Amino acid sequence: MNYIQRGTHTFKMVNIALFAGGFNTFAILWGTQPLLPEIVKEFHISPAVSSLSLSSTTIALAVSLLIAGSLSEVFGRKPVMTISLIASSILSILTAFSPNFHLLILCRILQGISLAGLPAVAMAYLGEEIDPRSLGMAMGLYISGNSIGGMGGRIFSGILTDYFSWHVALAFIGIISLLASLIFWSILPKSTHFKPRKFEIKKLATSLFVQFKEPGLLYLFLTGFLLMGCFVSLYNYIGFELMAPPYSLSQTLVGSIFIVYIVGTFSSTWMGMLADQYGKRKLLMVSLFIVLVGTCITLNSSLWFKIIGIAIFTYGFFAGHSIASGWVGQIATHDKAQASSLYLFFYYAGSSIGGTASGAFYSSFGWHGVVSMIVVLAIISIILALRLGILSTRRLRHSPHRI
Repeated sequence: MNYIQRGTHTFKMVNIALFAGGFNTFAILWGTQPLLPEIVKEFHISPAVSSLSLSSTTIALAVSLLIAGSLSEVFGRKPVMTISLIASSILSILTAFSPNFHLLILCRILQGISLAGLPAVAMAYLGEEIDPRSLGMAMGLYISGNSIGGMGGRIFSGILTDYFSWHVALAFIGIISLLASLIFWSILPKSTHFKPRKFEIKKLATSLFVQFKEPGLLYLFLTGFLLMGCFVSLYNYIGFELMAPPYSLSQTLVGSIFIVYIVGTFSSTWMGMLADQYGKRKLLMVSLFIVLVGTCITLNSSLWFKIIGIAIFTYGFFAGHSIASGWVGQIATHDKAQASSLYLFFYYAGSSIGGTASGAFYSSFGWHGVVSMIVVLAIISIILALRLGILSTRRLRHSPHRI
């Protein structure tokens, strides 16, 4: 069977398409994050309540991932991803016209449902179509599209909100995302190794829960949960910290800090390639340690040290996510889209729970409370990675392939 290899024209088209799809998904998903202080002011709510504009989307996304992954086993990878991207782009434009907080939350929940198609299926598509020797790079490039989308959505929304309003910002993100969706639809190659299944709910549900019998997958699911809990906790409330004295930064400057996402774009690709060469378990441990170090640096009162800490944290987060998500597709022995969707279910559940819980820590203890929560989550994730490493070492004795 012929798989897509690095250096070919088809490999390039796949990466461009999934880069555009990742940009679309994560620009929409995270576009409201730097707007939380504005939402607090306009709707007269607390920071923790304002975080529901993100948490409601991510929890809806998390649940929908399980459904989207299963549907792709029946209807195919590309159709599910394409419908998801176009629908979420249109909903993003409609969200911009929300007149009150309740309607905003409703629109964001619908966005979470529609956004599920790409992240639930993309990793399975890559795992099926890309040569295993090129998978680390392809997965890294896909994750880099996610980081660029997250960065672009945050920066655009911050700047446009300063000059116009958050309504204009969200409408702009929706229009850009719609263009990215059309690029994705026009250039992504159709699946050649996908084998459709009959739509049998009982069998699909059974195969979904069978994934939990694989200990390696369960460790990766929990690692994704904790990693995302760390990530959304830091980025949800750093804006509140930097817009308050003694920093008193503007919305535009706070949004510009998301430029540090560039290091995530680099780390997801580079660390993914290193993981192909030196082993995933080693590079995952390094990534998690970098997350821990970056978090602690943000405790320094100097603005520049905080930015450096955020950059280091972001480097480690995207590297860890790239490695863990790529590893899921290799450990899963069947129904890879379902395994990927389960990983992302835990991942976005971590976003919803972590984002809301850290709001309570921020309200009670300020930035030190948020950092303390992240440190605890990072340490637990390191322990899980150690357990995964022990499991992988045992398997190496029975396999000539590097894990």
